[in-house]
Amino acid sequence: MTRFIHDKFAKDYLEELLKNYGEVKASEKVSGKIKEIDVLFTPTKQQSSNIEILGLLGRFAEYPALIEPFRNPASTDEICDCILKLLEVKALLRREAKTNKTKLQNSEIPKLWILTPTVSETRLSSFGTMQQASWLSGVHFLPDALRTAIVAIHQLPQTPETLWLRLLGRGSVQSQAIIELQALPLDYPYQKATLELVYNLRENLRVNQELEADDRELIMRLEPLYQRDREQAKEEGRQEGRQDLILRLLNRRIGEIDASLIGQIKGLSIEQLKNLGEALLDFSSVADLETWLNQQSI
Repeated sequence: MTRFIHDKFAKDYLEELLKNYGEVKASEKVSGKIKEIDVLFTPTKQQSSNIEILGLLGRFAEYPALIEPFRNPASTDEICDCILKLLEVKALLRREAKTNKTKLQNSEIPKLWILTPTVSETRLSSFGTMQQASWLSGVHFLPDALRTAIVAIHQLPQTPETLWLRLLGRGSVQSQAIIELQALPLDYPYQKATLELVYNLRENLRVNQELEADDRELIMRLEPLYQRDREQAKEEGRQEGRQDLILRLLNRRIGEIDASLIGQIKGLSIEQLKNLGEALLDFSSVADLETWLNQQSI
């Protein structure tokens, strides 16, 4: 049961991160016997330089990609199934190119990235994987013709470049990634959206009666962060309410206020807003407001 919860989280999460850089299709169907690709990504023609913010995941998204995330260690059969999906996609592209009387370019064929929380050296060896000097440790490439790599999340270095992938790990790897995510600046790209997805995962897990140890640990890890962020959201809501009230009172007292003054008021602390609420009773013009605001910046 929890595997499906994690699968949905992984698909929603990858779609959220990649949607600004190309077309993302989650749960895409291929072949007559209906095999389902977790995430099929096609980059836009003019790739944005902002994709670098995604680090290693951004490198995966520079070209068409099949991304297959696993909550549990990917088995030999599961890895073979992923490769089969890739070969079926390639065959479909070849048929389309033949129908359109065009040549299928190598760059149009997706690369397969299999994301597994852990993997044994024996399993890697059985697929003939190798490391490439230009890639981080933990990314194991199969022979070139297969256009496939097995990404061992537990082997990725603990750096900002791998953060977005380590969030799909398990146990201490995922917990550490969540701590790093929470520590990012509030305006950091994807931080807020990712935390909301993680909190949604927490809620979905909480209603399940049979949790694995990793899931119980994840819920415990998220609890204080969840409560803190909810309190912060409530406080921000209260502050916005105070701002709106002050602005309405000012409009009644001294008339329309221009955008620059509104911006200054919205930048005031809660204590300053309280002081402004008391002071505005003595205002008779916009000049009084400007004088008061200038005093706050001294």
